[in-house]
Amino acid sequence: MIVVSDTSPVTNLILLGQLQLLHQIFGIVILPEAVFEELCQIPEQKAILEQQGWIFIQKPSDTAWVDILKLELDRGEAEAIALAVELKAAALIIDERQGRNKAESVELKIIGLLGILLEAKSKGLILFVRPLIDELVNKIGFRIQPALYQAILLKAGEQ
Repeated sequence: MIVVSDTSPVTNLILLGQLQLLHQIFGIVILPEAVFEELCQIPEQKAILEQQGWIFIQKPSDTAWVDILKLELDRGEAEAIALAVELKAAALIIDERQGRNKAESVELKIIGLLGILLEAKSKGLILFVRPLIDELVNKIGFRIQPALYQAILLKAGEQ
């Protein structure tokens, strides 16, 4: 299964020490060139990414569509959406609301960081979702609405 990812889910998984979940769940992950460049602005992230044989970098070929998407989105999100469509990816990994809305409007299947954590738990790759979400919120600064927090915990059976 091939998926394309935007920047923030990869960054947050690196910060959690859980980047391998992407490989365990999806196999190959494609990062648009713009996303890779954003991630590489932090030297530690660059070093980690360069060690992963299952992460590939690709530039979308439809640069005109990327330019149109950039009128509403940042470059990474625009390239991620364009590349996911171009590759007929099984899913686009994206968290930002505006990017998610745009991806849904072009009928991409989307999954976010919290969905990845739920999937990881359902596959037995992690034991608990709550401590990871709490670390995201309290140490990393990930924003989550209280109702969504409770809904995720309910889905994970950790309410």
